[in-house]
Amino acid sequence: MKTSSPLKWFASREGLYYLGLAALLVIILPLILDPFRLNMVGKYLTYAFVAIGLVMCWGKAGILSLGQGVFFGLGGYCMAMFLKLEASTPEATAIQSTPGIPDFMDWNQLTELPWFWEPFHSFSFTLLAVIGVPVLLAFVIGLAMFTRRVGGVYFAIITQAIAAVLTILIIGQQGFTGGVNGITDLQTLKGWDIRTDEARNILYFVCVGMLFLVLFVARFVQNSKLGRILVAMNAQETRVRFSGYDVAAFKIFVFCLAAAFAGVGGAMFTLIVGFMSPSFIGIVASIEMVIFCALGGRLSILGAVYGALLVNAAKSGFSESFPELWPFAMGALFIGVVLAFPNGMAGLYQTYVMPLEDKIFRRNKAKATAAPKPEATRPTADKTDDYDPIIDRYSPEKS
Repeated sequence: MKTSSPLKWFASREGLYYLGLAALLVIILPLILDPFRLNMVGKYLTYAFVAIGLVMCWGKAGILSLGQGVFFGLGGYCMAMFLKLEASTPEATAIQSTPGIPDFMDWNQLTELPWFWEPFHSFSFTLLAVIGVPVLLAFVIGLAMFTRRVGGVYFAIITQAIAAVLTILIIGQQGFTGGVNGITDLQTLKGWDIRTDEARNILYFVCVGMLFLVLFVARFVQNSKLGRILVAMNAQETRVRFSGYDVAAFKIFVFCLAAAFAGVGGAMFTLIVGFMSPSFIGIVASIEMVIFCALGGRLSILGAVYGALLVNAAKSGFSESFPELWPFAMGALFIGVVLAFPNGMAGLYQTYVMPLEDKIFRRNKAKATAAPKPEATRPTADKTDDYDPIIDRYSPEKS
């Protein structure tokens, strides 16, 4: 029975949704898009990491963070620091007054590599820092805020302020961070040229693989007892606290989880695009990430992926034709989502498409009830067909 459960899951409605997304990203898009457009899709998918984290943080636990760009940027900067050091060998920087350091440090008259750059010579340390640095900052913020029961709009404003402060700090410390231009001219990863079309195609598939890993981690959390507690906190935080649960600890955990997802997305963004700048950390970028989540559906982890893809595709297409109007279109999109369909595309899908699916895939319940069903051989853990992956069954709207 246990060996067949994965096959049962893939044959269920939820499994088919995941297979459909995998077919779109792994087969359809690589076949119909040229390398340039496929690389852009890879860039869009890096934002999906942040959107999935927002589903867990905002949709499930009710913690709206307007500073997720901070964690996205930290993960990206960690990877960019490693790539920049690899490109700044003494031989490659021989024309500088101080060979062996990044070019922007030489321009700002630094004569040695700062101490906090030194560990990023190691690729292993960089991979740990991509997740560890965002999680550490999220833990500090969460510990300071949630233990004092700061939440709601106050927490959202504080995270927005943190995004603004970090952006100003990065721009102001130009000699250490590259300033407003960020860290650019990233060429190789362990000697592998990441600028070729072949390399970009490989990085695209790596990004897709990491995305599905994050999706399954988020799915595991939301389907566990922990996921139910998160949703219960969203609906009745006081009741959960009186039940003996440490609400602050659960909030810190899910906030750190969202930060880890964002850090991985930022690192993949740096590899795919080839640079990282403070423009992806600030308030505007962070609010756009919230829009990705809201449009896809703040209760749906799969919806977050589609939301990130569609909004960024619309942004690219709209900006090519009417670049000055895109900010207004983004604002109108966010207002429309909040007022017209608060559950996003996932809610629309559940309302209008899933009833059609039910008619197509409806089982013969009369035969099922007539057949003998020994309860001892039908554990509830194997019932995956009743799961609703579009609007989670433990959501506050259904409680």
